[in-house]
Formats: sequence, C-alpha cells, structure tokens
Amino acid sequence: MRKLIEPGMYPSAGSSPVGKAVTHDSAAMQVSGQAQYVDDIPTVPGTLHLVLGLAEQADAEIVSVDLTAVRQSPGVFDVVTLNDVPGHKDIGPVFPGDPLFADGRTLYVGQALFAVAATSEAAARRALASARVEYRAGNPVLDPVQAWRQGRLVRPSHVMQRGDASAALEQAEVVVQGQLDIGGQEHFYLETQATLAIPQEDGSLHLYSSTQHPSEVQKLVAEVVGLPLNQVAVEVRRLGGGFGGKETQAAAPACMAALVAMRTGRPVKIRLNRRDDMRLTGKRHPFVGQFRLGADQSGRISALEMELIGNCGCSPDLSDAIVDRAMFHADNCYYLAHARVSGHRAFTHTASNTAYRGFGGPQGMLAIEAAVDDLARRLQLDPYIVRMNNLYDTDQRNRTHYGQELEQFPVAEMMAKLAEDCQYHQRYQAARAFNADVGNGPLRRGIALTPVKFGISFTAQHLNQAGALVHIYTDGSIQVNHGGIEMGQGLYIKMAQVAADAFDLPLECIRVTATRTDKVPNTSPTAASSGADMNGMAVHDACTTLLGRMRAFAASEFGVDASAISFEGGQVIVGQQRFGFAEFVQKAYFARISLSATGYYRTPLIHYDRARAEGRPFFYFAHGVSCSEVEVDIETGEYRLCQVDILHDVGRSLNPAIDLGQIEGGFVQGLGWLTTEELVWDEQARLRTDMPATYKIPTIGDIPVAFTTRLLERADNPANTIHRSKAVGEPPFMLAISAWCALRDALADLAPGNAIPLSAPATPEAVWKAARTLQAMAVQAQGAAK
Repeated sequence: MRKLIEPGMYPSAGSSPVGKAVTHDSAAMQVSGQAQYVDDIPTVPGTLHLVLGLAEQADAEIVSVDLTAVRQSPGVFDVVTLNDVPGHKDIGPVFPGDPLFADGRTLYVGQALFAVAATSEAAARRALASARVEYRAGNPVLDPVQAWRQGRLVRPSHVMQRGDASAALEQAEVVVQGQLDIGGQEHFYLETQATLAIPQEDGSLHLYSSTQHPSEVQKLVAEVVGLPLNQVAVEVRRLGGGFGGKETQAAAPACMAALVAMRTGRPVKIRLNRRDDMRLTGKRHPFVGQFRLGADQSGRISALEMELIGNCGCSPDLSDAIVDRAMFHADNCYYLAHARVSGHRAFTHTASNTAYRGFGGPQGMLAIEAAVDDLARRLQLDPYIVRMNNLYDTDQRNRTHYGQELEQFPVAEMMAKLAEDCQYHQRYQAARAFNADVGNGPLRRGIALTPVKFGISFTAQHLNQAGALVHIYTDGSIQVNHGGIEMGQGLYIKMAQVAADAFDLPLECIRVTATRTDKVPNTSPTAASSGADMNGMAVHDACTTLLGRMRAFAASEFGVDASAISFEGGQVIVGQQRFGFAEFVQKAYFARISLSATGYYRTPLIHYDRARAEGRPFFYFAHGVSCSEVEVDIETGEYRLCQVDILHDVGRSLNPAIDLGQIEGGFVQGLGWLTTEELVWDEQARLRTDMPATYKIPTIGDIPVAFTTRLLERADNPANTIHRSKAVGEPPFMLAISAWCALRDALADLAPGNAIPLSAPATPEAVWKAARTLQAMAVQAQGAAK
C-alpha cells in the first residue's frame, strides 16, 4: 500500500517543476539496461584488467612473497606491490593508517598484498593462483570492548556532557543499566568498487570511478603516482549504489588502476567481484553501547551515562566523525537534563570500517531507544507513553547535551498524529490480549512507535561547501554541472528541477552532465544527506548570477527598470515586450553577455568547539516517526512484519515521488541492518559472511504486508535551504528502529518487568534465544514467589 499524493498535500506551483512528482531522469535507462556504469564503458584494445591478491591471515608477519610465477603467467603485463608505488604509499583519507598494499604485516584478512594486470580478468585470476605467500601467525583482536580496555584505539576518546549525570543517577528513583551489542552492515551496493584509468597523450590521467568523492580520488591518485592535481581528472555519471561505502574506500582501487596505467601506458580497468569486495572493504561500524539511565516512577528521565564503543577496524578512516555522530545522536528525540556520553574508537583486526547511511547516528539512536525501552519495561508502562513524556519541546526543554538549541521540533505532534492514524493504542492493547490468549500457542505480537531526529550537515565543517557550473547555450538550452554524485537517490533530477524553476523553463530544456573534477573542482563527498541541500543552493547561485546578467542587459538595452523584467513560462518579459527565452538569449549573446556562471554555497551558522564539546554542528534537523507491528513464533524465532506506517518530514519536498522512494528504501535498508544482515568472523578473523549465500539483505518476503508512507503536510524548513526542503537520504534509515522495538515488545509479555535481552541484528536465532532467556526468567520468578 503506497500512497503517493493526497489531495492538497502539494499546492500548485504554476509551471515550476519544483515540488512536483517528476520521474527519476535515469529510470527508463536503468530498467532497459541502457544506463552506463564503469564496467559498461567500452574499452579500447590493449586495456588491462586488474585483480588483487588478498591476505589470508590477520595480524600476521609477511615472511615472504614470491610472485615469480605470477609474473610469468600467460597474459600478465604487470604485477605491483607497495615497493612499486612512486609517491605516497598511505592513502588514509584523514589520518594515516591505510597503506595501499600491506607493508610487512597484515592488518586483516582480505587486505591487498599485490595487484596483477593482465589482458583479461580470467588471465589475471589464473595468475593469482601461482602466488606463494608465507606468513608468521599473529594474535588478531576482534573484541572492541577488549581493545578499548587495553587502550588499543585508532583515535582518542571524546566526551560530551551536561550537568552532573553521576550525581543525578545517585538521586534517581529508578536506574536501568545495560549493554547493547549493535552489529555492522555490509554496503552491498549492486555495482562493486570499479575504476577505469586511461592515460592521456600528455602524461595525465582520466579516471572513470565509482566513487562518492571524486575530488578525494583525484587527490589520492595524484599523490600515489606523483602528479599534480591538474593532471588527474575524475569523472562520475552514476553509481550503482554507494551508501557511504564509496566515500573513502573507492580510492584504493582507483589508485591501483592509476598506478598500473602510468607504468604500462595502457588503460586499466578494475572491478572487484562480490567476494573480494566484501573482504577488502569496511562496513558500518559495529558498536557496543553501555548505559545507565535514571528516571522517576512516571518514567521521566533525569540522567544518562553512556559509553559508545565503536569497532573501527584497523585504521582511523572516518571513525572520528562517525563516533562523534553516534554521540551527537545518543539523545535521539529526548531531553537529557544531565548527561555524560563518551565515545571510544577501538582498533580491531578487520577491514577499516567506514561511512554508511546514517554515519554513526543509527548506532547512537539505537542505544538510547534500547535504554528507554528497558525503562518502560521496568516500570511496565507503554513505551509510547515514556517516549512522549521525554521528548524535547521548543520552550524550556529545547537544548541538546552538546548545546544546540532546537529551532523546530514537530515530533510530539507527529507521534500523536501517526498514533491516531494507524490506531496504535488500540493495536497495542490488542497485542497484549493476543499474547495473553493461550489459544494462540507460540505466536506473539508486538508493536512500537518510535521517533527520529537527525542532524543535517557534515560534522567536519570544511566539507559543508559545494560548487556548480551552469551554461546557457544560444538555442536556449541549459547545461548544469555540479559536485554531487548520482547514486540512485534522484539528485540529478532535483538539480534539473532547481535550474528549470530558476528560469521558469520546462525540464526538457535542462541537461545535467556527469560530475567531473575538471568542471567543478574541490568537491565534497555526496554524503551526510547534503547532496540536494548544498548542490541545489550552488546551482541556484549560478542561475541567479546568470539571471542578474540578463536582467542588467535587458534594462540597459531596452531602457526599463529591472523590476519590469521577469522570466515566466519560457518567455522573458521586458516592460511591454515579450521574447521567447531562446530569442532573448540570442540577443544577450550578440551583445557579448557571458552566458556561463559558476555557483557556490557554504552552509552557514554551523560550528563545534571540540575542546568544550558544544556548539551547533547541524544546520537543522530532519524528523520522522514510524510504527511497526510484528508477529513472532517464540518456538522458532521466526517472525513477520505485519504493518508499517511512516510519517516523515522533508520540509517542502523538491520531488515527492523521489522522496517517498528514499523513505521506503531507507526503511527497508534499516530493517536489514536490524533483522537479517549478520556479519560473522571466525576465530582467525576471517569474514565468513562474504557472499550472498551467507549474508542476507532484505528480500521481497521481508517487506511489510501493509506499508503506508506519508509526508508531513504543510511542512516547512525554518533553515534557509533550497526551496525550504529538507534532506531525505539518511534520516529514514532510522525509522526501522520501530521494527526492532516491536520485536522486543512481542517478547515483553514472556517476563513482564524485565529488560529484553535482544541485540541487533535481531535474527530469528537471536529472537529465539531472547525468548528462551525470558521464559527462564519467568520460571525463576515464579519459583521465588513460591
């Protein structure tokens, strides 16, 4: 059940496409197979194919590497190791720690040891089999809590606090404490990591890379091969999914391909197969959350102490910012008068974990939701009531534990509205009655309604900038280029809508071209839900510059006041005269008016004082609420998601069809993280869930039977964003927390008054174990009562 548009939801915007449900610009090409990805780009004869030799042991000394037979294999043109890198050997994006190839000792199973370039991928893989690598085994560390206690951190710990949490906990009427193990998540993009590197006639390089951050790929490639940045161009038309996994970790394959291309003078393509991709690249950070939550008997929270231990893997990568964001979101939607939140960045011998949709926010949010749920269970109250009683407001309880004031907070109204629309209260009581009826055997039902408050901006301040380049051609057609990456989220069509609106032209007049570092330089990654916000403002800025030039020309040429000039419906109105847009552009061209402009945007107001752990790290917040109902078989742990209802705030939507798709897709991906997607390493630190046969993303059978998504009506963004819209990429991911909480609710009646021992992901096995534990608690309690 998908409800796209309700009457009155989207007011008429005249001829402007902004706010209209416009089809994704690549949709027809994607479903027909015409959309081109890196591996689809036609290659010239002589192109080499690159495959990687990966480490088979973690934390092991590399005693010897014999690649003689590899080099002599048929079709092999080049074999490279760390010793063959002429420039920088470490490609850590922020801090060092990521050697391009292993350097004397392996960090994890799956780390790249060497690369083989051959005339075909098959020839390169055959050659790999003849490599001889000798290791001296080490002692890999996999437990992040153990690593934290031993002081094995990739970056220093950080603390955010307000008030005196320890003293408030001592005075609290009720204190709940617990630990939540939160699993990681494989990105599982449809298109694996891929790059085509083509050497140019002047010794420069042109790369087609499947990356969310072309400027970082440009920089790291230049540093590795020893070229200035102006001799490396990176081009990206679209990704077959990214989700954060191609923000930093697309750089290594690109650097390897570029290195071989420079050495051989031939084009070089690398496209990882699924298993190599899953072994080589990092995941969403697994976390351990330890908490003590204080409250009164009504469930009103007075204090929180929380330790968030992020499993960062073997290097810093983006872990500083990711753990910070988990800490920023350790409140979710709840006012904490006294709070101390500590974040720790633990080193383990796994692939360096990296950005993933939500960027640490989901982990912090899940930890506080588990604590609030445990509080409700202890007091035997409806968790909805406890959540509602602890929400922020915009009066006195309106400042976060890191000091940011909430300028808008519609969550209480959204929760009440959704609860009424989906009949939450009736269904909650029905679930209690269902679970008490012995006639239902092992079946139990649960329901939960949970909120989301997600901060929008990069927590690294310098990344909050974007550029654009807009050309008007003499036939009136317009070309738009910007620094954002299209990875399925509909960014390009939204940018076309912004440009079309600026000139009041049909969408057919606008073409958005591939992102290129030689068109718009120094781009930020498309991440942090900022793609439409920042690039939309940059595009608008370029269009505004062009409109200003054309207005000034018209005022001078026709002797009218600027206020008498307007662009409406494909026409330019100058006083009493009307010109077709193309006709007017011709006049401006012959008058030597520049019809090309750059645009730029930097997010205002944001700041964060790390030493004081306070500031305004986010320009604004996006909000959402979701309600999920589940049915569980406690004898097997199997369950089904019966119904999901979502109400989400996207401000004034640029494109409601695209936004609804993002909300639904984000929820399902979050559902996978919390239910089906389990990462397993063995004692030798080998990832055992490294293929689709062992790693389970959600399928059609996991989609709720009834699934209703609505956008908040008459919504606006108080922040000055593009057309007052709100980001929609990451916030919906955390709506899936309601499904995880619903599973806890289904188990709660087995042992009332007890915390639910359910970690994440809540696989059927985990649900079954939790049910057994709760049943044992109930038996013990009955025995004690006798």
